[in-house]
Amino acid sequence: MSAGARGLLSRTELEELVTAGEIDTVIVGFCDMQGRLTGKRISARLFVEDVVDHGAECCNYLLAVDVDMNTVDGYAISSWETGYGDMVMTPDLSTLRRLPWLPGAALVLADLSWTDGRTVTQAPRSILRAQLDRLAERDLDAVAATELEFMVFDTGFREAWAAGYRNLKPATDYNIDYAVHASTRMEPLLRDIRLGMDGAGMFCEGVKGECNLGQQEIGFRYDHALVTCDNHTIYKNGAKEIADQHGKSLTFMAKFDESEGNSCHIHISFRGTDGAPVFADDRDDLGMSPMFRSFIAGQLATLRDFTLFYAPNINSYKRFAEGSFAPTAVAWGLDNRTCALRVVGHGPGMRMENRAPGGDVNQYLAVSALIAGGLYGIENELELGDPVDGNAYTSGADRLPTTLSEAVELFENSTVARAAFGDDVVDHYVNNARVELRAFNSAVTDWERIRGFERL
Repeated sequence: MSAGARGLLSRTELEELVTAGEIDTVIVGFCDMQGRLTGKRISARLFVEDVVDHGAECCNYLLAVDVDMNTVDGYAISSWETGYGDMVMTPDLSTLRRLPWLPGAALVLADLSWTDGRTVTQAPRSILRAQLDRLAERDLDAVAATELEFMVFDTGFREAWAAGYRNLKPATDYNIDYAVHASTRMEPLLRDIRLGMDGAGMFCEGVKGECNLGQQEIGFRYDHALVTCDNHTIYKNGAKEIADQHGKSLTFMAKFDESEGNSCHIHISFRGTDGAPVFADDRDDLGMSPMFRSFIAGQLATLRDFTLFYAPNINSYKRFAEGSFAPTAVAWGLDNRTCALRVVGHGPGMRMENRAPGGDVNQYLAVSALIAGGLYGIENELELGDPVDGNAYTSGADRLPTTLSEAVELFENSTVARAAFGDDVVDHYVNNARVELRAFNSAVTDWERIRGFERL
């Protein structure tokens, strides 16, 4: 996107707004391992006079902590032994924009480097840039869209925390998939989110109700893969901030309860660096180019190995349930929502949808995995078998990993993952997952107390 798009700012425009007193704060941030917007608020005057050219420092433990921000062992880049030094956040001015829901605020996303200028290769944005560089070597580029679902509650965030997230009041009372009337109850919030994102330089396509109580999906137009992932970061954070302003809360958890989970279906296609589509071919019975066929074959070949990047948390795997519209089978199909990989569109719009990620996904890592999987298929000229015609849940196809532990083992021992991402990246995210596994395995849950307090 260009700085001329609504909400996006050029450096000159920002300087003028700061001088006029309309912008007083610039948030400099990045996406952390857990997919959260992380950074600091900086005086707008300091930003335009210094930070815009020289960057801002932050502690390198921000890529080496758990969800609770606890310092944990096992990371090569950050530890007590190395002194928890700094990283540098270098603003990417193509991402500079207003934040309409925060008065006087602008935001810019940053790339991370060490103080000697070397790239922090384990940062999610760096990982995606590396895969895009691999594509560029073949004169290819990637466009993508993420379809992120969430559940809305009439209980505010702080009240929900104080209640231990129990007995929250959903914003609706029944299945509201595509329902207009019940979704209208949330429209003041949903409208503010849509207009806020449009005002922050995004192209909001619309909103629809989903199956679970209070569940919604706000969709955005596809864009260059890096732009889409950047926008996803800003939208996910901003939606929570706007919900907070409404006295409500929302969650992107993959599986909040035993009903339908929150998905994040990701659509992707490759283009030539000249913008020409490369996935369609009218000479093929299904309209698919040889490159697209090999791309899909590469996805199938790597799907289990790369599941850690599609389903990064313990809770992610509870979403993989038969008959839930979340996939279980390593299978592809034509407009078939029972498959993990769904081919949709035609001509220039032909693309693949990966249905494995949930709302808790780190989108940079997932899109990186999609590119790496596609390149694996293309570079090895893999042959694509026939699509699944019918119910993939009962097709007999191989299954996605069913636990985070299984996914970690596959990722750690994958020669394809290590070749595509590098040992430093693989080892970093394997450690992150194992930290979560240790924390979960040592926790005593409500489920255990209810079953065991009296009856065992």
